[in-house]
Amino acid sequence: MFSINKNIKQAHTLPALFYKDKEIFNEVVEKIFSRSWHYAIDSEKIKSNISIAPLNLLPEVLDEPILFTRDKHGEAHCLSNVCTHRGMILVEEGSKSRIISCKYHGRCFRLDGSFKSMPAFEQAEGFPCDDDNLPHVPFEEWAGMLFTSLNPAVSFKEMIRPIQERLSFLPLDTMIFDASKSKDYHVNANWALYCDNYLEGLHIPFVHPALNANLDFENYAYEIYPYCNLQLGIGNGGADSFDIPKGHQDFGKDIYAYYYWLFPNIMLNFYPWGLSLNVVEPTSHNTTKIRFRTYLYPEQNANFEDAPIDQTEMEDEWVVERVQKGIQSKMYKRGRFSPSMEQGVHHFHLLIQEFLA
Repeated sequence: MFSINKNIKQAHTLPALFYKDKEIFNEVVEKIFSRSWHYAIDSEKIKSNISIAPLNLLPEVLDEPILFTRDKHGEAHCLSNVCTHRGMILVEEGSKSRIISCKYHGRCFRLDGSFKSMPAFEQAEGFPCDDDNLPHVPFEEWAGMLFTSLNPAVSFKEMIRPIQERLSFLPLDTMIFDASKSKDYHVNANWALYCDNYLEGLHIPFVHPALNANLDFENYAYEIYPYCNLQLGIGNGGADSFDIPKGHQDFGKDIYAYYYWLFPNIMLNFYPWGLSLNVVEPTSHNTTKIRFRTYLYPEQNANFEDAPIDQTEMEDEWVVERVQKGIQSKMYKRGRFSPSMEQGVHHFHLLIQEFLA
């Protein structure tokens, strides 16, 4: 659609039109976001048996009402949150109810989504049938988090395999969500511009002085996988680094952070103290919500004054919002890639081209 050359040395970036055209954005929603994996909720929300947790998936864009349940047998489910009778939203708040009951006409479902009962339908023929059950939605549980997709183009396990293999030495299943260090940001820019910025370290010395002081910029490295990529932040010895076991491919390296990105909009920033999860959620073709969620390892006291996450975010927003203004220019068409420093951005643009095609 946009002719992104697979050879980064010859390739041009996505054109400015991609970031500002409403019709292209609508196509992105249908062909990318409806087929992608999304961070939904933490497993803690349905930790106990007999649990129900509703969610509006990607508000203002997909706007899909779903709910997670855990039944009496301890099995988790992801279901449509819309009654199969007349389309009523079923659940609006989390609960410990044993059934899902519609407040409109009293249709009831079990926590596995199967139809249970409905008044005044004794004379209905061929009732109930499979269509009266709540549709199931694909989901996966990983590192204490639940991810879902309406119609996944690729399995979640395939996407995260490089992360699981590389970070198997970390106790990811023990991480604890810290609400006090989590917040949302709102950016007046297209969602993909925010991802473009994240996916390259070329801007770090110019935009992030505090972060740059902790990194050995000359050894900043990139690795590309089918549906994710890694930016390896090598430290300069002035900040905490990972205690990497012998035999691991990174043993002996002073690693400040593993910056992983999952197509199209999930950023998993692993630090010695835990994880900073950043979820980039478009709210329109030119506005974006960034959800920052912090997870700590048990008994970890992260020194966030030394880890300039909030400062870095403010600097990124400043840049991205000005790029959003800049691409409105009639004189800007598209740019080129740095072959050594923008491999992640090139990978991102190729995947966008693939999905839209």
